[in-house]
Amino acid sequence: MKPKFCLAILASSLFILTAWIATISDVRASDQSVQKISTTQPAPLAPNFTLKDLSGKTRSLKDYRGKIVLLYFTTTWCPYCKTDIPKLKKLYASMKGKDFELISIYIAESPKKVASFVEKYSLPYTILVDPEASVARTYGIQGVPTKIVVAKSGIIACWQCASAEDKIDELLKAK
Repeated sequence: MKPKFCLAILASSLFILTAWIATISDVRASDQSVQKISTTQPAPLAPNFTLKDLSGKTRSLKDYRGKIVLLYFTTTWCPYCKTDIPKLKKLYASMKGKDFELISIYIAESPKKVASFVEKYSLPYTILVDPEASVARTYGIQGVPTKIVVAKSGIIACWQCASAEDKIDELLKAK
């Protein structure tokens, strides 16, 4: 190969490498600034929604303002969700008389199927049906079960909580 041709290829390669490194540095810098912004932002207000319960009554999240709300996104076919049922019943029973509401939202299911499931497992808490999964999409639900704790003020206190129960206790103590 001719030396001028090799030199041109080497120079082009160095230029491309330098541009690529600069791009990576810009992406990392912008990622860090996004992280900094998000940690200083106030918690977001939980999006309001309106769904029907199993009796056909319309329920809205805003109706529960002033209470701590556990939104539990689930389905009838999810095995992990079924293993959560005893814990949810226990939590619900332990919160009786407190400013707390447990709302289980069944995603992309018919009211008839959910009603049969609720009867089979004797679920005592509020059951809502999201037949078109519109509320699930609004909340960015990508898998079930997903727990979201909403504070009395309506802000999201915990999204996909490792321990929703601990967060609920913390919010109840804060008054």
